[in-house]
Amino acid sequence: MTRLRPVWLLVPALSLGLLGGACSSSSKSSSAAGGSSASTEAKLAAVTLNASGSSFQKNFEDAAIEGFKKVQPSVTVNYGGGGSGKGKTDLQGQVVDFAGTDSLIKDADRAGYKGGDVLYFPLVAAPITVSYKLSNVSDLTLDGPTLAQVFLRKIKTWNDPAIVHLNPTAKLTATNITVAVRQDSSGTSENFTKYLKAAAPADFTIDASPQPSWPADVTKGPQNTGVAGIVKQTEGAIGYVDFADAKSAHLSYAKVVNKSNKAVAPSLDGASVALAQTSLGADLTYNPLNAAGDASYPISSPTWIIAYKNQTDKAKGQALKAFLSYIYGNGQGLANDNDFAKLPDNYLQPCRAQVDQLQVPA
Repeated sequence: MTRLRPVWLLVPALSLGLLGGACSSSSKSSSAAGGSSASTEAKLAAVTLNASGSSFQKNFEDAAIEGFKKVQPSVTVNYGGGGSGKGKTDLQGQVVDFAGTDSLIKDADRAGYKGGDVLYFPLVAAPITVSYKLSNVSDLTLDGPTLAQVFLRKIKTWNDPAIVHLNPTAKLTATNITVAVRQDSSGTSENFTKYLKAAAPADFTIDASPQPSWPADVTKGPQNTGVAGIVKQTEGAIGYVDFADAKSAHLSYAKVVNKSNKAVAPSLDGASVALAQTSLGADLTYNPLNAAGDASYPISSPTWIIAYKNQTDKAKGQALKAFLSYIYGNGQGLANDNDFAKLPDNYLQPCRAQVDQLQVPA
C-alpha cells in the first residue's frame, strides 16, 4: 500500500541523514528472488546497511526494505533520501554503503569515488508529473516547447496564446504563473530538463542538469515534497513532481504531448510503455525519456541503486547482494502498489548478473 505523506505543508528542509528504517511486512521471498550467489533464502548475520539519495525512488525503497526485512530479519537497511546529489556525494566519501540516484555519474566525477568502480542497478521507473494549481481547470494539456518557455519564464500568464492553443476549451485567465523547482541537486531536475532538451531543443536553451540554471524568479523547494507543497499552496503554480508525491498531495497534473504527438496523462501504464521502448546499456543504464509510442508518457524517469563493485566488508557485501536479489525477485511485485512501473522482464537477468559482479571479501 502506498504511504501517504503530508506534503501539503511546507516545512523547513530537514537533513534526513541516514534516518529511515526497516520495518517488517508479510512479504515472502521465493527462489524467484535469487539469481545471484547471495540468495535471500540464506539467513544472514546481523548487519546494518546505510544509504541516502534519490527522493524520487524513496517510496519504492521503503517498501522494498519492509519486504526484505521479513526475509532477512537480522539485516537493517536505512535509506535516508536527501536527493540524488547527496547520495552520490555520500557514496563518493564512503559515508554510505549504497546510494539511490536518478541521474548518471559524470565522467569528470568518477575519480572522486574513493572505493573504485561503481555499478548501476536499475530499480523501477515512474512518471515525473507536470503538476499545477488552477481553479476551474481540471484538464490541461502541455507540450515540450510550451513547457520549456514556461520554465524559462518566457511565458508568464496562463492565458498565453501558446497555452490557449493547446487548451481551446479551458477557462484560462491572466493568472500569473508561479514556477516551482527543486532547490537541491536532484535527479528529478536532471531528468525533467533532459526531457525538455530532447522535446524542445530550440526552446530549452539552458543545460540539462541536477541543478539547472533556472531564471531568478522561480520558486524553489526541498525535494519532491517541497515542490509539491509549493504547487499545493499557490494558485497559478506549476512544478515537476514525482508521481507518488503528486498523488499523495492530491495535485492536478497535465497531459503531456509525446513524441507521437499524442497527449498522454502520467500513469504507470504510460511509463511501462516508455520502458518497453528502451534497452539496457552495457553498464545497465537506460533512458525512457521522450520515448516513442502512442501511449508512452514522455517524462518517464529511470532510477538506480549505485554501489562499489569491490565491497570491503563481508557481512555488508552479502547483505547488499541479498537486498538487490530481493529487488529483482519479489521486490518488483511491490512497484505498482507504490506508484512505480516495474522493470521489463528482459531487464531482470542482466540485473541479476550485475549483482554477481559485486566482489565480496572471503
